[in-house]
Amino acid sequence: MLSESFISELKARNDIEEVISSYVNVKRRGRNLVGLCPFHSEKTPSFTVYPDSQSFYCFGCGAGGDVVTFVKKIENLDYIEAVKSLAQRAGLAMPEDGYDDSYAKLKTRVLEINRETARFYHQCLISPVGKKALEYLRGRGLSDNTIRRFGLGFAPESWDAVIKHLRGKGFTFDEMAAAAVAVKSARGSYYDQFRGRVIFPIIDIRGNVIAFGGRLMDGQGPKYLNSPDTPVFKKSRNLFALNYAKSSKESALILAEGYMDVVALHQAGFTNAVATLGTALTAEQARMISQYAAEVVIAYDSDGAGQKATNRAINIFGEIGLPVRVLKVQDAKDPDEFIKKFGATRFKMLLEGAGSAMEFEIAKLRAKYDLDSPDGKVGFLKEFAGFMAGIRNPIERDVYVTKTAQELGVAKDPLLVQINYIIRQRAKSDEKKKARDLSVFASGPNERRDPQRMSNLKEALAEERLIGILLKNPDYHGDILGKIRPEDFVTDFNREIFSVISDRLGQNRSVELIALSEQLSEEQMAKVAQVLADSASTRATRKEAMDYVETILAGKNRKSAAEVQQMDREALKDYVAQMAKRKKENIR
Repeated sequence: MLSESFISELKARNDIEEVISSYVNVKRRGRNLVGLCPFHSEKTPSFTVYPDSQSFYCFGCGAGGDVVTFVKKIENLDYIEAVKSLAQRAGLAMPEDGYDDSYAKLKTRVLEINRETARFYHQCLISPVGKKALEYLRGRGLSDNTIRRFGLGFAPESWDAVIKHLRGKGFTFDEMAAAAVAVKSARGSYYDQFRGRVIFPIIDIRGNVIAFGGRLMDGQGPKYLNSPDTPVFKKSRNLFALNYAKSSKESALILAEGYMDVVALHQAGFTNAVATLGTALTAEQARMISQYAAEVVIAYDSDGAGQKATNRAINIFGEIGLPVRVLKVQDAKDPDEFIKKFGATRFKMLLEGAGSAMEFEIAKLRAKYDLDSPDGKVGFLKEFAGFMAGIRNPIERDVYVTKTAQELGVAKDPLLVQINYIIRQRAKSDEKKKARDLSVFASGPNERRDPQRMSNLKEALAEERLIGILLKNPDYHGDILGKIRPEDFVTDFNREIFSVISDRLGQNRSVELIALSEQLSEEQMAKVAQVLADSASTRATRKEAMDYVETILAGKNRKSAAEVQQMDREALKDYVAQMAKRKKENIR
């Protein structure tokens, strides 16, 4: 068994879109990509690549899975051979000793250290030593309830406060350094990573404390200090407050610039806000957002740096096909300040009126030219025409062309002629490239038939939805396993998948597709990919998960007519009572 650190790095270096595009001619369709399936003959594309979940699924033949599954099938390799192929592609060396559980044990210890450290920081905040920090947070408008909800804390102005506390709990210096709550000096001694700072714990979607962000109160040093990468934390692959935002019923996520913006937004009722972790938005973070949102509203600061970051984020979201709107914060430097000055109702109106990324880009083009001069107007319109030629939707293109022509007092028709000319030139170039790159592949084996599914369709669908919910919301694991076990599943096929996922979560191991592909068969991976392609489980609540649990249990406990006829009087009495109780509970 390969280590999780290696598998995680393999995934990061082998984006499924890039790998599959080297075998199959796919075209972008919204957030996803489609093409002719390489595993069966077809004339209409039914093969879909989902960059957000790093999966693929064919609606024609049922093939599906992750990047390892794809390489296995397309190259006819076994699991290890496919991993080696991808490792070689990415320039990664294969681990010599296979699976080393020492790394898994270290991850467990790091998570324990983080949890204990977060508790220590919070206790410091509400104790006399944290008085100034608590006053600062309250002065920023945060309620005690919000402070508790986010587990905010304070790192004392001490070189070894955390170290002494953790030593008392049995943790070693090396473990603390691995968790990055302590730093080893050049002389070999250890000191606290965070000192004299308000602490923001960073919690993943499983509910684990994985890192910290600290805001300086006084003295020298960077205003914000963030945990470096550790065995449980990669800042480029996590988002602050996604553990809360993923359960929001809003279809959009708000991407803010910093911790305080997000905390203030949540307190004001906008629980769909997240932030990056001291770095510019990465493609991995954008994909994480796309798994939980139909669109994203960028709410960065209104200063120059914020606008530059907005432009970069628009491009990243554009590459994965996630619709973007841009919040224009007026009369305030950021959402936190706006809410304090004008209130949550005005901010909601601001959100509802947020312009599209298109309007943001056009405004940015206009700012480059003096539109009062003929030369400036011509220069803008030339660049505008090139930009409009890249808009695929003709209705959307026509709306913005009409609006811009009217605003500048120019005729619309010549502008359209120029745009259409650019579109034709680009289309010719694309056709040439397509002719060079087009590849044709033949069919593969049919997937296994599942007769149990057809005879227990209601329960099977509930099982699949529950699997999907667990994959997207691993922090629901405790609630779900408290109500249902793998042996309660009605279909054997789904039971095997659920068992693997629940076992891995119980061991605090990853349930990303690339991690599952070592334990699941190709058919099982195809089923998981199919489940992920179904959006019904993307933003499910705990209550919806429990409803699916109830459906599965009801199906398991339902007896056939023949089974009922064979019951003795006492067994029949108990069975009828159970059915009546369950029916009464469902009515409630």
